[in-house]
Amino acid sequence: MSAYPRVASFKSHQQFTDHLKELGADFPSDAEVESGADSPLGQSLDVDGVTVGNRFCILPMEGWDGTTDGKPTDLTRRRWRNFGISGAKWMWGGEAVSVRHDGRANPNQLLMTESNLSSIEGLRHELENAHQERFGRTDDLYVGLQLTHSGRWAKPNEKTKSEPRTVQRNPALDPRGNVTDDSAIMSDDDLRRLIDDFIAAAVRAERAGFKFVDVKHCHGYLGHELLSGVDRDGDFGGSFENRTRFVREIVAGINAEAPSLKIGVRLSIYDFMPHHPGEDRIGEPVPGADPRLVWGADPSGMGIDLDEPSKFLTLLESIGVKMVCTTAGSPYSTPHIQRPAYFPPSDGYLPPEDPLVGVARQLRATADLKRSHPGMTFVGSGYTYLQDWLPGVAQAVVRAGWVDSIGLGRMVLSYPELPADVIAGVKQQRKKVCRTFSECTTAPRNGMISGCFPLDPFYKAMPEREMVKAIK
Repeated sequence: MSAYPRVASFKSHQQFTDHLKELGADFPSDAEVESGADSPLGQSLDVDGVTVGNRFCILPMEGWDGTTDGKPTDLTRRRWRNFGISGAKWMWGGEAVSVRHDGRANPNQLLMTESNLSSIEGLRHELENAHQERFGRTDDLYVGLQLTHSGRWAKPNEKTKSEPRTVQRNPALDPRGNVTDDSAIMSDDDLRRLIDDFIAAAVRAERAGFKFVDVKHCHGYLGHELLSGVDRDGDFGGSFENRTRFVREIVAGINAEAPSLKIGVRLSIYDFMPHHPGEDRIGEPVPGADPRLVWGADPSGMGIDLDEPSKFLTLLESIGVKMVCTTAGSPYSTPHIQRPAYFPPSDGYLPPEDPLVGVARQLRATADLKRSHPGMTFVGSGYTYLQDWLPGVAQAVVRAGWVDSIGLGRMVLSYPELPADVIAGVKQQRKKVCRTFSECTTAPRNGMISGCFPLDPFYKAMPEREMVKAIK
């Protein structure tokens, strides 16, 4: 195991901030967290004319517990009810919902078809009813749906069988996704049909009562990969104009056919060259990786260059997209920058840096982009690894104007009530705080459902818990 100190080992705020100084991880953290509706995290937020009740947001995660035809199950509904009782007032997309079958990242991912419309609408009702029951109102609750196509990481039919639909060859990633020739590359006509599928899924989301859709451009999936499609020929590759045609045409179609819907984009604002386990399982760049194919990276492929991501946000603003949810990297190729963790999933690698360095990188990059795009509303990511110190950092970065809303992903699987506890001034329930054990990733990577097996009593009692422990 890596030599970096665990966040849980810091017994005081001073110890935590002293370690940040030693690392050079330059981000603010408040020792005392305020509570109540007038606190930095409890204050409402105007998002493109919509009032959102506080500064917490639930991030969309990829579900592994739907039916094979893409409907939710009781496990899915339980998760959405937990989102509702969380106290967060912004639900960024609920979870990743594929716009068509061949874009599913696993055979149990939700699928936005006509036949599934009412059951996915039912998830929204579950969330809103749970929120109403606990907090007495939903008029300041903002619920959207994330629309996705998994591209080169698609596994629509079997959990162990990759069926990639990609946009260009990539020597560092092709072997992992079983891309052996050009047959996996989508043609321009394929992409035009996919644009129509995104628009159709958005129309269904509008009918199901969602207030916005997220057109996903992150984590190595198809929208994200198109942004770095510099080697692609035709209308969707090469120039910046061509590489952004996909999102422009989707947004135009949604505006025409589902005019009441707002639109957001969850964006990997940078990435690094793909990594793999090196000596002692510590992550290192894959030999032969091509830095030209890395979105938001400098020429080395191992540092940030926000010029094109900033240009992309300017484009989004120009076509009426006013909200962005920032993230980084890919769970498949660069998990240490995407969701910093001390404990890697079973198919991952040990962190090549103190994970707090990765947190700082995301916080500062988001702050830089927000400073350049004051007209957009920013939801940030990467906070879960802060663990006990999450509320203090969240308050500090909102107060400093680094970000508008604090996005929570893994943390909500183990501790769904964290936003409500913070705003109410309730002492943090340490036994529920996510420690980034990564079992919520290890389980689905090995064909099981995803949940917090170490800390959630519901999942802890399942037989899969012992299976995950044996794998790790």
